[in-house]
Amino acid sequence: MSLLTVGTVAFDTIETPFGKAEKVIGGACTYISWASSYFTNNIHLVSIVGDDFPQTELDKLKSRGVNLDGLKIVQGGKSFFWAGRYHNNMNSRDTLVTELNVLADFDPILPVAARSCKYIMLGNLTPSIQSAVLDQLDGSQKLITLDTMNFWMDIAMDELKSVLKRIDLLTINDEEARQLSGKHSLVQAAEVIHEMGPKYLIIKKGEHGALLFHGDEIFFAPALPLAQVFDPTGAGDTFAGGIMGYLAKTDDTDIENMKRAIIAGSAMASFCVEDFSLNKLQILTEDDITERMKKFKRLMHFELL
Repeated sequence: MSLLTVGTVAFDTIETPFGKAEKVIGGACTYISWASSYFTNNIHLVSIVGDDFPQTELDKLKSRGVNLDGLKIVQGGKSFFWAGRYHNNMNSRDTLVTELNVLADFDPILPVAARSCKYIMLGNLTPSIQSAVLDQLDGSQKLITLDTMNFWMDIAMDELKSVLKRIDLLTINDEEARQLSGKHSLVQAAEVIHEMGPKYLIIKKGEHGALLFHGDEIFFAPALPLAQVFDPTGAGDTFAGGIMGYLAKTDDTDIENMKRAIIAGSAMASFCVEDFSLNKLQILTEDDITERMKKFKRLMHFELL
């Protein structure tokens, strides 16, 4: 089935204890599209870049089945740029530079073909932009997923709550879930957030995995223990891309398939962090992904005596 992703396509400069990567490819839409492309080849990307963004990278996306009709290229403009430095524990980072550039004027207009996509992934953008995208859909969608962050909770909580009424799945981290709900317990937080609209909630806990909430049911997906993590940038978007790609492929949104989708997303995120930028995501094979998902199954499986 078709998948629409709306968000950023950008440049990043990343410093970690393992090195530095200068002005590499980043952006939520980029990671989501690459991760989902291993499961489906009917992807529509809506974003904005300057003419400084390399055509070779756009060609790579096209070769993965990503339709770029919704990508606006601003002649003479500069693409969104972010620079950050990770601490030794890799769980926290400092933002060094944020340059919105052409993103400051992002007003997404969906191509006609994108308006009927069945699976929607709204990247971390202002709630007003996310709402404007929803206004352009034709109403035939099977699952609408939204990512957000504490910044929007600080400055646009009412707008965010309005958008949450219109979606099916929300993906946020544990701190954001507590802020949004006003509850410290993640179980209680999920109950409050469900009442805001989303029937599914994924709470990300970084290296400690992720929780899926649906009604009274809770599913825990661990993060795969890795010998070394080089770059966590984009891991959350890669996680979301794996989930949405798997759901678009299987066209099944019941709770059992959602569990499998989260494992698919976790597998893709585990590849992402093993190298800088898209380096690992761009060289995977289907066998790589299948074997990685089997590792998750072995990690989680046990028999009761």
